[in-house]
Amino acid sequence: MRARRMLLLAALTPLLCGCGTLRYYSQAVSGQLDLLRRASPIEEELARDAVPAALKTKLQAVLRIREFASRALALPDNGSYKRYADLGRPYVLWNVFAAPEFSLEPVTSCFVIAGCVGYRGYFSEADAQAEGAARRAQGYDVHIGGVPAYSTLGWFDDPVLSTFIHYPEAELARLLFHELAHQLLYVKNDTRFNESFAATVEQAGVERWLAQRGSERERSAYERLQNMKREFVALVLKYRAILEEYYRQDLPAEEKRLGKAQRFADMEEDYRQLKASWGGFAGYDRWFAGKPNNASLASVALYTELVPAFRALLEHEGGDLPRFYAAVKELAKLPKEERDARLDSAPKN
Repeated sequence: MRARRMLLLAALTPLLCGCGTLRYYSQAVSGQLDLLRRASPIEEELARDAVPAALKTKLQAVLRIREFASRALALPDNGSYKRYADLGRPYVLWNVFAAPEFSLEPVTSCFVIAGCVGYRGYFSEADAQAEGAARRAQGYDVHIGGVPAYSTLGWFDDPVLSTFIHYPEAELARLLFHELAHQLLYVKNDTRFNESFAATVEQAGVERWLAQRGSERERSAYERLQNMKREFVALVLKYRAILEEYYRQDLPAEEKRLGKAQRFADMEEDYRQLKASWGGFAGYDRWFAGKPNNASLASVALYTELVPAFRALLEHEGGDLPRFYAAVKELAKLPKEERDARLDSAPKN
């Protein structure tokens, strides 16, 4: 058993996001072991009389989405998302993001296999909140976000989880395509690259899934959600740029704090106006309820900032996903500075 745990610990480094203490590693190992223990083949779940009909319908949809991912999107054809685990909680992980008081660069933690990442993940919300409190006591801005799914990057066959199984079908497909993209390509020390690549794959994948399987109503609803997401991200990136410029000013700390607070207040007012233009859609209220700060801005930027550049690259490759994957893998071979320069200067559509 000890040897198994040590092997598991080495494999878990892609998701272990930070603390070097034995307690931190122990919660990560035990959390992953618990997840695997709960998982059973979807085919067995479908055969059980006790499984509710609504859950069976979702699991059948997962099997269709999973087959589509490999056949139509050239994503890994392996054992991932062919098992189901009921976790009995709203999220599988809680990620803790931290950033200095006057900086938008997230605090990173580094590992041999995963490289450096800009957050720390906990299987227990209480542990995440304790980590967040400790960071705040050190003077950092902190953002804690629940995570419905994560990828072990091929180290394990990741199961479908109760934390996301009841999503609408398009959202279910989006999440699976995103996590499978991480199994296809993962670059050490570059969260922004990895997450924006996976987000691009998920977008292209869902567009193709809906074109083949979705109704006009489903396509319209998904496009509306995507438009609102783009506007939310644009708002966040706008204020990220405003604050980056402001933090570069040589001002007394107290004056800078007041200016920082005013800019975040302006952001919240802009969100209220944006929400009104959406007809009151409240999908981002929880994010704003946590009172946006440097860490929450960083969390959004890490996942979205390079998506326009990757979308442009996909279009350059004629929408051909295998060619796009090959081009991205060539980019991944470049030194990070050169890779960043190419993506940051790419045409944005």
